[in-house]
Amino acid sequence: MGLLTPDPGLLFWMIIVFGVVFFILAKYGFPVIIRMVEDRKAYIDQSLKTAREANEKLASVKQEGERILAQANEEQVRILNEAAATRDRIINEAKERARLEGDRLMEEMKKQIETEKESAIRDIRRQVAVLSVGIAEKVMRSKLADEKEQMELIDRMLDEMIETSKK
Repeated sequence: MGLLTPDPGLLFWMIIVFGVVFFILAKYGFPVIIRMVEDRKAYIDQSLKTAREANEKLASVKQEGERILAQANEEQVRILNEAAATRDRIINEAKERARLEGDRLMEEMKKQIETEKESAIRDIRRQVAVLSVGIAEKVMRSKLADEKEQMELIDRMLDEMIETSKK
């Protein structure tokens, strides 16, 4: 026989073997395969669920990070403003202290100058008085050489004293 004509006995045994193999597979193989496919499906579903949760957590962590960054920026601005205000206050206080110290030093210098001026005036007056007495002494010696002139000078001085005391 040729290859194209099937042998009925061979066909019968092929169908029987196929049926036994199908029965064994249906009884023992397919449940295992189906369970493995379902387990694999459950694993994939669980992995997808975990991935979604991780994405949600990542999004919340990102939002939290942005919120913390915004707070940090606000805090930085606040601290910089406080530092600028403190700097300005310190500068103003230093200027005020310097102005007060300058005023105090100026007062001290004015007092010192006034004291030195008064001292110089006293010294000049003393020198003028000494010079005047010296000049008067020399003038008087020459004028008071005569007794008559001495008496006239004494009378004139007494008259001036009396007029001065009347006023």
